[in-house]
Amino acid sequence: MRVRLKSTLLAGAALALLLGATVAEAKVLAKVNGVEITDEDVRIATQDLGATLPQQLKGAARDTYVLDYLIDLKLAAAQGMKDGAADTPAFKQQMDYYRDKTLMESVLTNVAKTAATDAAERKVYEDVAKQQKPEVEIHARHILVPTEAEAKAALARVKGGEDFAKVADEVSKDPGSQGGDLGWFTRDKMVPEFADAAFKLEKGQISDPVKSEFGWHIIKLEDKRDKAFPPFDAVKDQVARYVVQKAQSDTIMKLRDAAKIERMEPVAPPTPAMPAAPVPATPDVAAPKP
Repeated sequence: MRVRLKSTLLAGAALALLLGATVAEAKVLAKVNGVEITDEDVRIATQDLGATLPQQLKGAARDTYVLDYLIDLKLAAAQGMKDGAADTPAFKQQMDYYRDKTLMESVLTNVAKTAATDAAERKVYEDVAKQQKPEVEIHARHILVPTEAEAKAALARVKGGEDFAKVADEVSKDPGSQGGDLGWFTRDKMVPEFADAAFKLEKGQISDPVKSEFGWHIIKLEDKRDKAFPPFDAVKDQVARYVVQKAQSDTIMKLRDAAKIERMEPVAPPTPAMPAAPVPATPDVAAPKP
């Protein structure tokens, strides 16, 4: 299948020229008018195309798709050279941009290789663990119905000896909780009216009808405990990402501090979609689900 060329073909060609140098061990997969395309070229293009590749393509089929793209790229790039596109100021600007971008990625990749050590990851984990305040979480069930009258009727059934989970399955309007089971949660995970009523209960107790924006609830407290901080192995990947991102951000900020930067126009305040600086936040280390 012939791959349709991107509208930004010259920019793609510039990136290919920057990244597509053949390594000694590379396997030649195709030649276009004598110009070799290797498996290393396919790897680089696959990484560059990323999410734009059809998701259904895997393995050899994806490699073939990318190889076809590279063949088209070589042909169009050669035509662009004949047309004199490489001699234009716009082409030079694009080449300069992709050169700088590739060099920046090289620097940040090297930072990542040295930053993500076991010692650095464990230090971040331990620092976050020390900052965590004790927090109670509960395991509860509920029955959700539209009216107070229906809530009172459900309450009468469970107080009369019927199984709470059975009544919930029969009358509750919450499709996401089988037997009314909400699992373990902290106070902040629920709307205030529900949380206030649920966290006042003792193990085994059932609440009176509680009104929230979703309707009327009957709540049963199954258990209560202090929230456990997750073990290191359960959150290692999250911590490693944070360590790498922080090291990369610190590197960029050090380069900024050491440089003479002159802005010729006033700096506009950043919008919510554009952070002022790539400084990662503390890793979100949540307790694993029971």
